[in-house]
Amino acid sequence: MVLLESLSTDSDQWKQSIMQYHLNGYRSGNPSVATVTSDAKDTTQAVDVLIVGCGPAGLTLAAQLCHFPDLSIRIAERKHGPLDVGQADGIACRSVEMFQAFGFAGQVIKEAYQVNEVAFWRPGPDGQTLHRSELIEDVEDDLSEMPHLILNQARVHDFYLEQMANSAQRLTPDYNRELIALSRSENTRYPLTATFNCLNDDNKTETIAARYVVGCDGARSTVRGFLGQELKGESARQLWGVMDILAVTDFPDIRKKAAIQSAQQGSLLIIPREGGYMVRMYIELEELPGNERAADKNVTPETLSDKARAILSPYTLDIKQVVWWSAYEIGQRVCDQFDNRSGNLEDHLTPDAFIAGDACHTHSPKAGQGMNFGMADSFNLGWKLAAVIRGRVKPELLPTYSQERQSKARELIEFDKDMARLFSDKPKDAQTAAQFQRYFKKHGRYTAGVETRYDRSIITGSTENQQLASGLPVGMRFHSADVIRLSDAKPMQLGQTLLADGRWRLIAFADNTDTGQATKPIASLCNYLSEDPNSPLLRFTPPGSDIDSIIDVRAVFQAAHRQLSIENMPALLLPEKGIHRLIDYEKIVCADTASPPDIFTRRGIDRINGALVVVRPDQYIAAIFPLNDYNGLAEFFSRFMIEV
Repeated sequence: MVLLESLSTDSDQWKQSIMQYHLNGYRSGNPSVATVTSDAKDTTQAVDVLIVGCGPAGLTLAAQLCHFPDLSIRIAERKHGPLDVGQADGIACRSVEMFQAFGFAGQVIKEAYQVNEVAFWRPGPDGQTLHRSELIEDVEDDLSEMPHLILNQARVHDFYLEQMANSAQRLTPDYNRELIALSRSENTRYPLTATFNCLNDDNKTETIAARYVVGCDGARSTVRGFLGQELKGESARQLWGVMDILAVTDFPDIRKKAAIQSAQQGSLLIIPREGGYMVRMYIELEELPGNERAADKNVTPETLSDKARAILSPYTLDIKQVVWWSAYEIGQRVCDQFDNRSGNLEDHLTPDAFIAGDACHTHSPKAGQGMNFGMADSFNLGWKLAAVIRGRVKPELLPTYSQERQSKARELIEFDKDMARLFSDKPKDAQTAAQFQRYFKKHGRYTAGVETRYDRSIITGSTENQQLASGLPVGMRFHSADVIRLSDAKPMQLGQTLLADGRWRLIAFADNTDTGQATKPIASLCNYLSEDPNSPLLRFTPPGSDIDSIIDVRAVFQAAHRQLSIENMPALLLPEKGIHRLIDYEKIVCADTASPPDIFTRRGIDRINGALVVVRPDQYIAAIFPLNDYNGLAEFFSRFMIEV
């Protein structure tokens, strides 16, 4: 169980990576506010990327692209301003890991409700009276260093908006913009033309030309329609209500996540909210006959309140305030493709228009994956777009977005169908009632967001060397563990060095005899990367750029930090960077031998041979090589990167 009692950087439970700054000279003030550089583009009517929609997917994409001052970006939203109250609230462990890469995980953890346990309630031996059947940990041990959280979606938006405003781009959304047309022009640099109604300006129109357009505009996506895609699937025809309430109750698990299946009145899911008092309730109502929709049932807050009381009986529920409520029907739908390689716009080998989030997949909120999955879509797409636009990788990389995320969306749809069905099943007996609990436990890793595994592609290699790092499966996210930084003995999480900055990572795990000696594998690897003409660092790093600006090399040693000498380490692990050629001392870490099991044991790293782990910019493991497989490493990057 992850327990974050303190956000101090000294805390054993919050080993947050400290950001680096002052590289190009001392600058006072808030280091999170970037300096506007001459590289920043003037964003007017022609942009590299146009994002439609300011939901979680759109803001994740915008915040990631803002890292690159040489890109031009606009983000347009039909609403008149930022979200005040969000429908989504569950934040999976994997999403918090991603927030750490963006730099605001600590703020989210500080404000949010942390889900530690889940209570299951069902009828007791008499077949009627509710009783707690089981109480389990919400997140299994060592699943992630980050917790499962509950926080208003609007606050997540706020953190992204702050990132955008503080970036060198100083990006802010264009609100009151309704997309009314998307077409292709003869302009080869900016081939897409989007036309918007300016809703706050007497419905005047604005036209924006773009190299790439991304529709993050929700389940009723206008961009999806222009791409000729449609959401396909079936509704479960089950009506549910949801409400955020302030209430007084004698139900004992009101401050725990609780799944309640009553004998006759239906099911209820309780999600405590941030702030210590508010609670969200998902309330099963009834099946929808024929062609009826949720809007036809005239659901009111009183309807939901009465139903919740009936399900919780004999416990009492005195609702003092309904903060927000809605009614919806469960449906699982997904598009065949998440880009414009087919549809109303012409077919393209390399797409230039995409959809993400609810625009391309919808599902029930029971598994808490809606916001999380949409943000993961954009995290997958953002670095790819930036790398292609900046001329770092071949455009053939872009189709991997739809290939990877569409297949994962289909997996989510199937999981969501089972979860929704089991939650609504009436508990006929103890055996059938326990089936939901078993399913919940079995798929806890999935709901935490850490089970995603991408198939083999030009950026995801084979598993032939998997035995070198059995606990870091190729195609899955890099699973962090505790390490000690050599330069300053700082305890930290290795995964938290993988920031959302578009860089690839080479993480070299040393063998058990290597302490940095010139004759050992780590030094030999560094010599190859620094000197050999076939080295990916030399072939793909632009002249005049820092040596780690495209591929960031780091080393993990098995020996305790006091057994190593930093002055004996390879020069590549102490690179000189920036205008003053300052030394970066943060590339070398050691196993935390004082708190076994260490990272080598926990992640199945071969202690005798070591391993070289290649990590994508979105923190997913792309490949694993022996430390001396220089040809394999060079061939891997040659598939998709452009030589400078």
